[in-house]
Amino acid sequence: MSDAEITTAGPSADAPRRTTKQREAVREALGASDEFVSAQALHQSMRQSGSTVGLATVYRALAALAEDGEADALQSGGEALYRACTRTHHHHLICRRCGRTVELEAAAVERWAGQVAAAHGFVEPEHVVDIFGLCAVCAAAR
Repeated sequence: MSDAEITTAGPSADAPRRTTKQREAVREALGASDEFVSAQALHQSMRQSGSTVGLATVYRALAALAEDGEADALQSGGEALYRACTRTHHHHLICRRCGRTVELEAAAVERWAGQVAAAHGFVEPEHVVDIFGLCAVCAAAR
C-alpha cells in the first residue's frame, strides 16, 4: 500500500448533485468503515446487509462522492479504493498493512508548507500530506 496515491477533490463547481436513496446508502456504508475499501468490497458488504443497490451504482456513487470532496480516492495496485472524509482540508495517517486511516488537521504542516513555498518564491501553496506507517494494532502483531 506504500506506493498508493490519494486524491482529494473539492466540491464541484457545477450545480449540486441530486441526492438519491442509493447514493445515501453508499455514503452511509462508506462512513461505517475507517479504512479504504473498493467498490466491490463495499457492494458486497451492502448486499450482506440487505441492500439491493447494484455494483454499477456503487461505482458511480463513489466517484461522485470523491468528486464532491466527501470521499478520498486512493489508487493501489490498479484498483480504486475509497474512504469517507471531511470536506475541510486535512492530512492522513495510513497503515501500510491494514489500510486504517486517520484524518489529521496539522497547523504545523500548514505553516511549514507556506514557509517552503515562500522560500522558493511560490504563493498560494496547496499540498497533500499522507504519512504511511503501521497502526498500533499491526505494529503489535509483528
